[in-house]
Amino acid sequence: MSFELWLTWFAACWVISLTPGAGVVATLSSATRGYLPALQLILGLQLGAFLHVVVAAAGLGALLAASPWAFELLRWLGAGYLLWLAVQQWRAPAVPLDANAEPTLHGGRTRFLRGFLVNASNPKAVLFVMAVFPQFLRPDLPLLPQYTVLTITMSLVDVMGMSLYALVATRMSGLLRSRTGLRRLNRGFATLFAGAAGLMLAMGRATG
Repeated sequence: MSFELWLTWFAACWVISLTPGAGVVATLSSATRGYLPALQLILGLQLGAFLHVVVAAAGLGALLAASPWAFELLRWLGAGYLLWLAVQQWRAPAVPLDANAEPTLHGGRTRFLRGFLVNASNPKAVLFVMAVFPQFLRPDLPLLPQYTVLTITMSLVDVMGMSLYALVATRMSGLLRSRTGLRRLNRGFATLFAGAAGLMLAMGRATG
């Protein structure tokens, strides 16, 4: 892969990462407890994205593109999961952030799994990988090294992009130490999760 081609992919990854979506909403939601909890979720997002690359590279993504029922099933499961997150966020207790509190291991595992499920349950990501990755592959060269470079670049850029969102969110520390402010944030994120679910369903109808 030439440096020029990689640089184009690098720029495209920043556009992809900073475009608001379910991953951004989930990251901002976790950032209400600090950067480390958000990072735990961000790493889960990367595992979900890696799963899509593996699926697309194996050719299984073609099944989703060719089989309407398989795509619809995954799309509804993804939207349902986002709606479940919306309900959980709306009902979350408004416990002010304790600056001295350390995130628990159990909480970290939960956030990591949440990040993984947010990305893994989005069929649009599979189709996106199928549509975009081939534009940056040289068929006359070994594919595995190219997939490796593209995937590592995408993941590192996404970690940095999501971290930027998370660090901006942690600046809102005044709201996080107020029960009223935290309740408003929880319900605001719940609304965004529900909106992301609705957008996923609406996009499916538009492209169907």
